[in-house]
Amino acid sequence: MKNILIAGHLPQDCLNLMGQHFSLYRMDHADNKEQFLAEHAHEIEGVSGGAIDAALMDKLPNLKIIANFGVGYDNIDVEAAKARNIVVTNTPNRLNAAVAELTLGLMIALARRIPKNHEMVRNGHWPSVKRAPLTGQLAGAKLGILGLGRIGKAVAKRAEACDMEISYFGRTDQQNDYLYFDDLTAMARHVDWLVIIAPGGEGTDKLVSAEVIEALGPDGHLVNVARGSIVDEPAMIAALEQGKLGGAALDVFENEPHMPDTLRNLPNVVLSPHAGSATRVTRQQMGAQVVDNLVAFFDTGKALDPVT
Repeated sequence: MKNILIAGHLPQDCLNLMGQHFSLYRMDHADNKEQFLAEHAHEIEGVSGGAIDAALMDKLPNLKIIANFGVGYDNIDVEAAKARNIVVTNTPNRLNAAVAELTLGLMIALARRIPKNHEMVRNGHWPSVKRAPLTGQLAGAKLGILGLGRIGKAVAKRAEACDMEISYFGRTDQQNDYLYFDDLTAMARHVDWLVIIAPGGEGTDKLVSAEVIEALGPDGHLVNVARGSIVDEPAMIAALEQGKLGGAALDVFENEPHMPDTLRNLPNVVLSPHAGSATRVTRQQMGAQVVDNLVAFFDTGKALDPVT
């Protein structure tokens, strides 16, 4: 059996399946990780779980593959892996439906004040408060998607079913039926909703800047289901406090799971604990995909989902 280092958390279903094909070295359980590596480094040919940087790669002289649990891979130094001829894989497509569902759920919750109305009823303020405030709606609104990849397209499909007008910003015009913008600020000025579903990393750090947030405006809504690093979080909070941004629905945060108390207490936000892919079916499929990538690589020399 090939030897796989478990460097960080993986779901038990994934570990159970992986254990049927490989010998697992549980660094995630080791009290002294450096000592664990010193004892087992030369035996390891694959790694999965957690953050994988160049320093860890250099301690594993026989490492051939890093199998990431997730579609995003900003937890892995991909350039360092490439320089060392180490294959990196991820789990595309399995998350599309779950993340898109949560995105629309957050949008509807924010537009229709579902959490606030829930609190009103649960706390006995209705019928003493005879009517809930009137709300917005998705139908007829303009949606701008930052990152029209696989998940972005799944979001667009569901938003179309809500009768929204779709625009997108990205590196290239995909020549589809949606309105393309090559300027994010211009798109923010055009739309009512801005959904972020782009990869994290240096290329997108603070891409949603104070300027973009200002362009979205007091009637605009910001939805982030990607990475907290993509948004200038202090600028977003200031805009929400000052009425310069209408609302935000957030599944990710800059320093999660920690966040400023101001953000927790704002009335015009809906918050979610980075749960985009957190369905039983999706996580089971992701775990199986991690194992499938490892099995294919060691059987054939080619992974099924290499990061390019």
